[in-house]
Amino acid sequence: MHHTGRLAAWLGHGPALVGYLLAVLALTALCDAVLAAALARARTGWPYGPLLRDELRALTGIGSAICATGVVMALTVAVTGLWALPVLALPPLLIQYSFRRYAAIRATCRQTIASLARSTEIAGYTPAGHARKVAGLSRAVGRELGLSEPALTVLEYAALMHDIGQLSLVDPVPAGATEPLARAEQRRIALLGGAVVRQTGVPAEVAVIVERQADPYREQPLSARIVRAVNAYTEAAGGPAAAGPGGAAPLCALERLRLATARDFDPAVVEALATVLSRPAYDRPR
Repeated sequence: MHHTGRLAAWLGHGPALVGYLLAVLALTALCDAVLAAALARARTGWPYGPLLRDELRALTGIGSAICATGVVMALTVAVTGLWALPVLALPPLLIQYSFRRYAAIRATCRQTIASLARSTEIAGYTPAGHARKVAGLSRAVGRELGLSEPALTVLEYAALMHDIGQLSLVDPVPAGATEPLARAEQRRIALLGGAVVRQTGVPAEVAVIVERQADPYREQPLSARIVRAVNAYTEAAGGPAAAGPGGAAPLCALERLRLATARDFDPAVVEALATVLSRPAYDRPR
């Protein structure tokens, strides 16, 4: 349309042309976000709403920068020719390089946190793989409840390090299960764990979630409720009942959580956990 002159005839070369290009780019980006969320929904089975929200949030950052660069490139090439493309392509390439560096740093940070979380397993305070199981299941429950991607990252970090306070115990508790302990002892472990987490450089919200594991669930933030319920389920499903008939331990563990929703666990979190566990990826204890 630009080369045939129709676009110039309709809109001229002023602000109307810029507005038209921005509108086309915005519509394209919106369609891309809708399709990306739909594909993620079909691939993972996660709720569509939170997936679309995360895609739209991404557009306000790097997406808007890319759209603005596209408009500038289109207008510049129309005036100066194709030689401007290599010059204008340099900033997006630098952005891509910076983004990859940021992603690598994030991955390294997560590996460091996961290694720190394994210290309780190496010391014999918790079963092998417990922190990883709680983190994976907590993230799935958080996504089911509609948490954003940044909130899911904080939730995952807190779930990985939720038992770090057990390193203060003289003698490990059986199977690392803190749920049967007295509430005062649970709170002491949680506070010590939060103090350790604050020294790791992770966001302060992670330490708050760890510190408030022993609080009444009505006073806890949602992420702390999720970690507490998932931890209790994982401990119960991996306990002595796990040796019973196939599938008995997970069902009994979930039933115990449901019976304790009046006092210890958020009913919405427990039901979200049940929904996640009903999916094929979580149809058996891990």
